[in-house]
Formats: sequence, C-alpha cells, structure tokens
Amino acid sequence: LKAVILIGGPQKGTRFRPLSFEVPKPLFPVAGVPMVQHHIEACAKVPGLKEILLMGFYQPHEALSRFLVSAQQEFKIPIRYLQEYAALGTGGGIYHFRDQILSGGAEAFFVLNADVCSEFPLQEMLEFRQQHGDAQSFVILGTTANRTQALNYGCIVANTDTQEVQHYVEKPSTFVSEIINCGIYLFTPAIFQHIGEVFQRNQQELVLEESSNGWQRAEVIRLEQDVFTALAGSGKLYVYKTDGFWSQIKSAGSAIYASRLYLNQYSKSHPERLAQNKPGGPIIRGNVYIHPTASIDSTAVLGPNVSIGEGVTVGAGVRVRESIVLHGASLHDHTCVLNTIVGWDSTIGRWARVEGTPSDPNPNDPYAKIDSETLFRDGRLTPSITILGCSVTIPAEVVILNSIVLPHKELSRSYKNQIIL
Repeated sequence: LKAVILIGGPQKGTRFRPLSFEVPKPLFPVAGVPMVQHHIEACAKVPGLKEILLMGFYQPHEALSRFLVSAQQEFKIPIRYLQEYAALGTGGGIYHFRDQILSGGAEAFFVLNADVCSEFPLQEMLEFRQQHGDAQSFVILGTTANRTQALNYGCIVANTDTQEVQHYVEKPSTFVSEIINCGIYLFTPAIFQHIGEVFQRNQQELVLEESSNGWQRAEVIRLEQDVFTALAGSGKLYVYKTDGFWSQIKSAGSAIYASRLYLNQYSKSHPERLAQNKPGGPIIRGNVYIHPTASIDSTAVLGPNVSIGEGVTVGAGVRVRESIVLHGASLHDHTCVLNTIVGWDSTIGRWARVEGTPSDPNPNDPYAKIDSETLFRDGRLTPSITILGCSVTIPAEVVILNSIVLPHKELSRSYKNQIIL
C-alpha cells in the first residue's frame, strides 16, 4: 500500500496570492501545521502503508526539502518528492511515475489532492473496497453538497444499493447529483491501463493534427474528465460517501475555514495542540493553536479559531478572532484582528483594527460548501477576509477593512475594500 499526494506547482494557487509568493501553497500552515502534513499524518496512520510520494512541478527547493526530512523523522515513513517536468494534470503525473508508484509490488495506492481538508477516512475506504466490487475496483471518496454548489465540483451518480458509479460529470452545467468528488481516491495498478488508453487516444489525435505543435498534450491527462467519465458504468468504480468534514482550500478565505475544521478535530485527534486557559496566560475562547515559541501577553483574548505561528508577539489587550497569524508577526498593544491572515514578519501598530468579512458556508445548510469567491464583482473588490502579505507594516490607530496588502508595504492610513499593490 502506498499514497500519492498531488501538490501541483507554482503557476497554480493564483487565488492564494499573495501568500503563495512566499511559500508553496502545500506548505502554508493550516491549524498550525503545513497543509499537506494533515494528509501525511492521515496516511501514516493506515496500517501497512509503506511509502508516501509527493508529486508536483515545484522546483525542489529548500523549504520543501526541509519539510520532507522533518516529516520523515516525525512519522517514521519514507516520503519522496517526484518532480514532473511540466503540469501533466491529475492523471498524467501518476501515469508518468507509474514505475515509481508500483515499485516494491504495490497492490493498491491512495491518491490525494493537497488542496482539500478532510478527516481522510482512508481506512474506511479500504474496508469499503473489500465489501464492494472486486480486487480490481477503484474507490472515489464522495460527500454531499447542496444542489446549486454541486455544479462547481465533479458530480457522481451511483447505484444506491451497491454504490457503483454509473455516471460521472466534472462541473456540469445543469444539476446531475448532490454527491460530489472529494479529490481522494483508492486505486489498484489496473488504473494505469485505463489512463494508458487515454494516453494512446491523445497520441492518435495528435498524429491527426500534426500541424499543432503541442508536443506535450498527449501526456496531459485529467483523472476526472478523461478517466472517471469513461470508467463510470463499467462496474469498476465505486463511491464511498463520508459524513465527516471536507472542504477545498482554494483561496485564503477557505484556509481560515479549513483551520476551523482541523482545530475542531484536534479535540479528538491532537488535544495537546490546543491552547488551554492557564493562570497568568492569555484568555482562550474556543479552539486556539499557539506555537510554543510565541510570546503572548496575559491580557490578550484569543479565539475562537485562531492559529498563532512561530515567534509571534502579541501585546497587551489584543483581540484576535477567526484568524491565522504567521511566524514572526507582531501585534502591538490593543490591536483587534478579525477574519484576517497576518503574513510572516508583519507588524500591526497599537490600537489598529484589521478586519475582514468571513466567507463561511451557510450554517443552516448542513451540505453547504465554501464558495470560491471571485476577487472582483462589477469591477469592485468583493468584501472577503483581509490578507496582509509578508513584512507589511500597519501604523497605529488605523482601520484596514476587507483589503489585500501585498508584501513589503508600509501603510500610512486606513483602507477599505482595496488591493494595496
């Protein structure tokens, strides 16, 4: 058993700017640990899982290498990074590295997209596959969305008795099904035969259009549109529906929401990561993660859903709610930070207020998912969470509302609904 985590590459994560300028999106801290570490933790818990492969087209750089070394030591499992020579799509990458995935006689392997947050019911998917279908069948993790939001995802129509996938449509234009694809799969080596057929077909089409100079196009294969659509109805593809939490992490706003979901889960999975109220310590409300190196005044009030990074300084009377404060940031006395991501090494002056508008799913609809909002509507910035890039300085006594501040800016006044370049 192995696991493959698809981490994409630098031209992706555009909705995640300006935070993805400083660190690859998969290493962005959500609930205090890098986004992709939640995936690795879940994989490491599966009995008999021998190796985790990260796959993407980031240049191997220092942050990624450091993370892999520390993750291997922490989880006692081999973790390797396989770099694609170009963006090959969700299926092209695993097909390109099929020998690496199958080496050592892998009987089955998980494929997880890095930009989702989930309870990762991997063990349940394995048990489900033993009960349904045969040794060659494949499993998609599915969850329920509401009718309007389902159109933004891959939609699955399944047989209610056997859970066999009969029909699969990626981002349909009209309503197909409320069951959506979670971007987490369990495959056997037989999947490569199906991806190979797509590859052959792409190549034949290329020969017919010799004039096109897209030499790469045959290798670009999308699991969802190219493979699942063809496999649906063949008796080989099944869906395992989860009632656990699940969300995409496409934008910075969804990172705060994902942080809330993970912090919530910590009460069961990692109670040691949650801060407690202690005499002489800050006032904690709800779920809060504080890095051990952070220095926090005892009169500060933090939470709910706050994650404080390494070496952060929080002054007297500071209020932080629904926010992520990244390492090295400094919040001076009596600042108020709500629905905001404070970038690395940023400084917020005394009595300043930095606030955003949450983009949470509808709390009255159990199946609502987070909308990936566009930045602009009718030429104006849509109010959403406030993001301060790295090394931003906010002066004392100003108000920053629903704004995005690019790195290395020193502001001199208040702003509202603006992108500060």
